[in-house]
Formats: sequence, structure tokens, C-alpha cells
Amino acid sequence: MKFVLSELCQQVMTARAGVRPVCIQGGGTKHFYGEPGDRDTISDTAVLDLSGYHGVVNYQPSELVITARAGTLLSDIERTLDEQNQMLAFEPPRFGPGSTIGGCIASGLSGPRRMASGSVRDFVLGAKLLDSSGSVLSFGGEVMKNVAGYDVSRLLAGSMGIFGALIEVSIKVAPKPFQERTLVFETDESGALSLFTQWRNQPLPISATSWLALQDSDTGLLHVRLSGSVAAVQNATTRLGGEALEAASASAFWDSLRDQTHSFFQARPLWRVAMPPHTQALNLGSTLVEWNGGLRWLAGIEGGHELRSTVARLGGHATLYRYESKPADLSVFHPVAPAVRNISLRLKQEIDPVGIFNPKRLFADF
Repeated sequence: MKFVLSELCQQVMTARAGVRPVCIQGGGTKHFYGEPGDRDTISDTAVLDLSGYHGVVNYQPSELVITARAGTLLSDIERTLDEQNQMLAFEPPRFGPGSTIGGCIASGLSGPRRMASGSVRDFVLGAKLLDSSGSVLSFGGEVMKNVAGYDVSRLLAGSMGIFGALIEVSIKVAPKPFQERTLVFETDESGALSLFTQWRNQPLPISATSWLALQDSDTGLLHVRLSGSVAAVQNATTRLGGEALEAASASAFWDSLRDQTHSFFQARPLWRVAMPPHTQALNLGSTLVEWNGGLRWLAGIEGGHELRSTVARLGGHATLYRYESKPADLSVFHPVAPAVRNISLRLKQEIDPVGIFNPKRLFADF
């Protein structure tokens, strides 16, 4: 079913009049992510389904910008870009065929190439937001020079829909690299982190890294993806050594990390820990390391408060990414500084004063 914008506005105004909470939904592939909130317990929750509000509004390959409605499938966006040999450089996870560009931005999740290209937020140029009064607010634009002052459009990346319904977004895209090659090394976690430190100081075209221990062993496999010109990739291959992985196998491996279909992601609970890349091995059990050491996935850790205390001392933060159940006093997201929380609360009160959009999805108390 295809919706027109006026229908979405009417649904929001009806929900506001009845003071009903509004659960924003696209393809439904990220239902697991974030605070559980009240969406599964309140019987009169209104579901604002954006999957029917789709389509590419504007695409200028020469300008490296695409604008699309929130319900547009991520696969359709990628297919359109692929025709022009372009891509979404932050490699958003594709959790299923129903994944939409709106959900991609609202969740703020990035894939393996984030270490080299930047996060989702870095690529958002503009956005249109449906607020609780049924009005459409526009932020930013389609070029960088239109983004000035308080950049609300980028703030929407990772906001989990608590401010309103993201209905349209303009994103900066990137050309695909001329060549890619994946090298594999056998080493332990400390050895992999040491190599990351060495490589960060060298002009190497590394676009993704991953280390995971072999079963019942401290030694694991380090995958390194090189992306760039033919000459740059060849020179880096010669300098680094390692074993080159066949192209199809390499593509399948990175897709399994990007889309989180790799068997490691089946663990519960699963923690997503962001750390300063130079941090040494945490030695906290089963670990998958990405982003040159900047992202550590930890499997099976039950002591959430202790983990966060340890991670915070090292300058990082930990998200309870996937779980079967959690203690009531444990938040999904790492607690933020009071000043940051207050900014989010004030913006929420300004755009959604009734508090109907995705209540308690990002912060457990609003």
C-alpha cells in the first residue's frame, strides 16, 4: 500500500488528539534494537507505518547526493546507486529485505567501512520530519553549504524516532573503489591490535578490519580489506603480506559482518562496545573486533553494570545490543552525560511536547 503524506499527517494528528503513543515503523527489521519502551505493553499504541511512503525524490550522480522518502527500501537505494557505480559509504546493516532508508538513519548503525569513511551522521545532509502537530519540518538541504547552525538533520541519525517521524532524507553518497582485496592473517587479539596501531600510522587504503578467535583457541583470523586505486591496493598488498582471499569469499565474509548474519551475532546477550582504537585487549570473553580496534563485540556477558564501569574507565561506552531479557535497572544504551541528556529532552519537548513518538525507545524515562 502506498501512502501520501497527508494521510500520515492525519494519523499523527488523530493520535495526538487521543494522546496515544505512536510507534514509528518501516520494514520492522530493527524492532530488536533500543529500549523496549511501552510499545509491546500498551494496547492502544498507534503504529505509524512508513513503508508505504517510498520512492527516490532526487538523485544527482554528479553531485553525489540522493534524496529519498523514508519508506524506500535500502535495497532499492543501493540498486539505484550501483547503476552509477556509487554506494552508501557507511555500509548500513541490511537486516532483511524490508530494511528502509528511514530506519537506517534513525538507528544510526554503520557497517565495516565506518572506520575509513565515517558514520551515518556524517553523510546526512538534510531531512524532513513529521512532528506531533502533523506539520512537516525541514532541516538542512542537499548540499553542505545549506547546513549551518544547530544541525538537527544529523541529530536525527541515531535518535530512534523519539523526536518525530523521519519522512525524507538527503544523503551524501560515494563512488565505489576501483579495486578491493582482502588479506587474512593468523594472530591473537593482542597481535591484531598491535598491527592496527602500526597500520594507523601508515598511508594504507584499509577500508575494513575484523578479528575473531578460532574455536577453542586464543589465536584467530584477522581480515583486512583494502580499497582504492589498483596501484594503491597492489602496493599495500605487497607491504602487508598475508594471504589473499578469493573475491567471492571476501564479499560473503564482509556481508556477513555488515548484515550481522555471521554466527557470532547469534550470541545472547550481545554487547556493542565502542572503544578508543588503541585500547588493549579487554579479555572479557568471546570477542569480535572491528574498526581497527574501535568496535568490540562481546558475547555472553551478564554483568552489565560491571562491564560499563570497566569500559567507561577506558574511555568507551557499551550498548546492550541484543538480549533475551535484561534487569530493570540496566539501560540498553550507555548512560550519557546529564548535559547531553538535557539537550535531547529539551529538543523532545520542543518538537514533540505531548511525548507521543516512540516513548522510552532511546531513553528509558522519556
